[in-house]
Amino acid sequence: MTTPPRAYDVLLVEDDLADAMLVQDALTARGARNLTQVEDGIAALEYLRAPQSTRPDLIVLDLNMPRMNGRELLAVLKSDEELRTIPVVVLTTSAAPDDVTGAYRQYANAYVTKPVNLDDFEQAVQSIDAFYLDTTTQLPRS
Repeated sequence: MTTPPRAYDVLLVEDDLADAMLVQDALTARGARNLTQVEDGIAALEYLRAPQSTRPDLIVLDLNMPRMNGRELLAVLKSDEELRTIPVVVLTTSAAPDDVTGAYRQYANAYVTKPVNLDDFEQAVQSIDAFYLDTTTQLPRS
């Protein structure tokens, strides 16, 4: 594995501390990643709209959260001209067809169901990371 030329910035929108730690561990295992974790959609929007915040290269989004859930946040992100180009991967426990369809209708870039097995969970996060942060061409930073 090669180290990326710069540390990628990931915004994790996840209210479950254990899952957030697993995502952080999986991303750290692949190399330099700057991970910012917030607990709901309102906190995510506050972070994304704060002038001092670094624009993330990727948003990893849970659907089921308090205050503003992932479905609502996704709708706001993809309707905002400044934020819509940030890739959003839904990483959630729900495999319900309505959730999957709804996420793609709101222009999620990918939908991944959280595996129950710890090793599978880590592999899923590392696969997301490898594709979006190592394989795809990123928008230039402005």
